[in-house]
Amino acid sequence: MNSESSLQEMIDERLITKVLSRYWRGVDRCDVDLIMSAFHSDAIDHHAGHDRLAHDFAKAAVERMPLVAPGGTQHHVTNISIEVDGDTAWCEAYYHAIHNAGAQLNQMFGRYVHRFERREGEWKIAERWAVLDFTHTGPRTPFGSENNPATLRGQADKTDISYQRFS
Repeated sequence: MNSESSLQEMIDERLITKVLSRYWRGVDRCDVDLIMSAFHSDAIDHHAGHDRLAHDFAKAAVERMPLVAPGGTQHHVTNISIEVDGDTAWCEAYYHAIHNAGAQLNQMFGRYVHRFERREGEWKIAERWAVLDFTHTGPRTPFGSENNPATLRGQADKTDISYQRFS
C-alpha cells in the first residue's frame, strides 16, 4: 500500500468514526435529525428483532426513549474496527448503553456491525445489525453532585448545553 492510499484510508476511517459519533450523540440527545443524518435514506436497521428502514428506526427510538429511560441515556463506544474497500466499508463497534430508568440503571453491552457506503463523496451507514451480548440491571443510587440542585444537568433534547455555542 502506498502512502497516498494509506492516507486516504485513514481519512475514510476518521470520516466513518465521525458518522458513528453523530449517531450516538443523536440517540443520547433524542435528536431524530442527527440520528437520521448518519444513515443513507434507504438504509436498513436490524435491531431487537425488527428489520426496517433506519429512518423509521430513528423516529421510533426517539419516541420510545423517554418511556424506557426518563432520566436519559449514555452510549459509550469502544473497539471500533473499520475495513475500507473502495466505496464500501465494514465496521464493528462495541457499545455500553446505560439507560437511567429512575430507580434503576439498565445497561446493555454489545456491538453494532455496519456496512457503510460512500455515495456522492459522503460516508453513511447503508445497513446495520445490533448485536446484544449481555445486560445488567441494578439500583441507581444518586450521590454527590447529583444531589446539588445547582449542578448543570444533561438534557435529552436540543436544550442540552452541547448545542450551545459560546464566543
